[in-house]
Amino acid sequence: MLENLGDTALAGQVCGLVALVICVIAFASKSDDRLLMLLISANVAFVLQFVFFESWTAAVLTLLVIVRIVLARRYMGSKTVMVGVLLASGVAATFTWQSWVDFLPIAAMVLGTFGMFLLRGISMRVFLGLAATLWMLNNLLIGSIGGTLAEGLIVVTNIITIIRLARAKRKYPDVFEDPEVLEVITHNNRSS
Repeated sequence: MLENLGDTALAGQVCGLVALVICVIAFASKSDDRLLMLLISANVAFVLQFVFFESWTAAVLTLLVIVRIVLARRYMGSKTVMVGVLLASGVAATFTWQSWVDFLPIAAMVLGTFGMFLLRGISMRVFLGLAATLWMLNNLLIGSIGGTLAEGLIVVTNIITIIRLARAKRKYPDVFEDPEVLEVITHNNRSS
């Protein structure tokens, strides 16, 4: 199958597989900072993958995903920064639009941006899971094996995490009612 690919398509497949490996390593990490850095690295590989597949909207929006990760972490809850990211995404999509397939990364960007800036816990992961599903469909339609598998991994990981959070919420409802207590517990778990 791969022997029939041209050089650029093969390079795109390699970048998608590199992103897959980085995603696996990222999700195995217990450190939030390491996870963040690895996800940024995976997104750099995704950008290159999309460039090789000439999927320009996905490439530019993935660059903005890197910026969004950094901004959402620093300006959590900021509607102004979120709107700025969405406006930049809209402008980028307008200049790079090629076909209806580009709707998938646009919708994924909107869902992911909303989820990262305004939501936490289960609701954030639902939005990020929906965004990952759209990215997975985009990768499938452009023919990226590694990208499709990487996003599929993210979807499955999100589902498992949502189930674990829902169980913890049922088991310890008081903790989930007080965000400060949850933050202290989360911080203590990261430190150990």
